[in-house]
Amino acid sequence: MSFGGPQWPQEPQQHGQQQPYGQQPNPFPGAQAPQTPDWGALADASAAGRRRKRWLMIGGGALATLVVGALVATAVVSSGKGEDTAKNGSVTPTGSAPTDSPTPEPTFSSVAPPPPPNPKDFISNETKDKAPLSAEGLFPGKKLTMSGRAYKKGATSSTTNCASVTQGGLGPILKRNGCDRVIRATYVKDGVAITVGVAVFSTEAEALKAKDQAKGGVAPLAGSGVAEFCRATVCLWRSNSIGRYAYFTTAGFADGKRVTTADKPIYEVSDDLATFAFNQIYARGRAQASAAAGAPGE
Repeated sequence: MSFGGPQWPQEPQQHGQQQPYGQQPNPFPGAQAPQTPDWGALADASAAGRRRKRWLMIGGGALATLVVGALVATAVVSSGKGEDTAKNGSVTPTGSAPTDSPTPEPTFSSVAPPPPPNPKDFISNETKDKAPLSAEGLFPGKKLTMSGRAYKKGATSSTTNCASVTQGGLGPILKRNGCDRVIRATYVKDGVAITVGVAVFSTEAEALKAKDQAKGGVAPLAGSGVAEFCRATVCLWRSNSIGRYAYFTTAGFADGKRVTTADKPIYEVSDDLATFAFNQIYARGRAQASAAAGAPGE
């Protein structure tokens, strides 16, 4: 079957008549042939339909543009209101998405904790130096070891008559500066004997003056297996102080031999016992400072 332009049946022929060339008989006798269509009217209608469709499309696009513009304008207005609300301290604008609360950052106090008590503060004035004080407390046990050298302890003593346990002019100096007490202990090692005496004052200033003015020394203390020494002979006298305590050493040979600057064992013994006295006095301050640091309210 072939396709071409529209073909319409012609008028029926009379019986016995010849059809003109190109005309075909009506296959359906009695049927009327249709009218020829108005091609111009159809073309105008088609064009009008296309114009309506185009206007609808243009109109729809314009409407969509107006809707989007309205939404954007609404968003801008809402955003502006939200900023104004936030500036005025109000709550989050309606419609805003809820946000999680931020994790709080750790905070630190800008106030530094107080420093720990200074041990020296407790041994510099009698108002704070309240720990018990005795010969056994300062010189405990039966012997001591310093720098690997062992010393045997002899006799000990404690007196408030400071001048009575001195020699060579030290007594008046202690009395003048307000000495309250002198505690002594003697140690021996390899034929060398030494007495260390700790003079107690009310303040650090008094002890410092006594140390600076010192001459002579603490009297040697015999007993408890230690014979008299440093009597009518030359011995080594030394003095020092820490806090409200001045401490003195008198060292010599147990057999009465004179001490010279070449006798290194005498100086060694004097250094050891002076260091021991210093450590014991400072230990009093450290113990009291530690107790104060742990006390309620400190």
